[in-house]
Amino acid sequence: MPTMDTDFFETRRRFLFGLAYRMLGTRADAEDAVQETFIKWCHADPASIENPGAWLTSTCTNLCVDMLRSAHRTRVDYVGSWLPEPIHTVLDDTPESRLELASSLTTAFLLMLERLTPKERAAYLLYEIFDMPYADIAATLGMQESACRKLVSRAREAVEAGKVRHVAPAERQRQLLDAFRDAINGRGTGSLAAMLSDDIRFSSDGGGKAITIRQDLMGKASVLRFVERGLVRFWRDLEWIEADINGAKGVLLREDGRIVSAMTFAYAEDGSVSNIYLMRNPDKLARL
Repeated sequence: MPTMDTDFFETRRRFLFGLAYRMLGTRADAEDAVQETFIKWCHADPASIENPGAWLTSTCTNLCVDMLRSAHRTRVDYVGSWLPEPIHTVLDDTPESRLELASSLTTAFLLMLERLTPKERAAYLLYEIFDMPYADIAATLGMQESACRKLVSRAREAVEAGKVRHVAPAERQRQLLDAFRDAINGRGTGSLAAMLSDDIRFSSDGGGKAITIRQDLMGKASVLRFVERGLVRFWRDLEWIEADINGAKGVLLREDGRIVSAMTFAYAEDGSVSNIYLMRNPDKLARL
């Protein structure tokens, strides 16, 4: 039997990983989905595949849907807050495509996707992010086209209501990092306080493997208190590394050559910081 073209698969690997990561929220799971897609590709009969690109997208999407269903119980039992695994992003295309890519990779956006059903998530991503026609989405998910349109509509309403696809201007992100670093270095929290929304939420993921807060902090006073009494004490002597994380400017903290924390942010439309996300789970930091 003729074998499948592995070179063609490699041309689609980056696309498949981007889809799987947005679906699953972790690099390891995304890589597993892509690898399983590759295995199925290698064992497929070329004569049975009319559109190789569509076949790969469909196979990877349905693997992700199945993985999400099986992962639900694990995330329900997760110790503390669950946050997506941070990934380093290099955005090197046009300004328009950089903004589109960034808005679909932010921690806030990925967390919003967690509230959708697996098929809502798949339909929304395929249509809104990867520009797939409804007819192809219907074929991928084994549904009627009208049902796919309803899935996308419900998902779009949820995403738009959450206002999670807003990316702050680069200068505003720079101001926040400077203000946060000043606070950590003991130069006061005045500048940082001015940039935080009154109802800011601080979430931290330790996965039960690293010391961190178990419950989210709510409100400016609570967050500033934690920065002043906690982070200043523990972070002052760590190496501060600014990096592009999930499509926006973030911070990595390194101790003895090892990344021990990654911090990203979400912004409201008025430019204030609505969320701070702190990753402490060593399993999710290992590849940064």
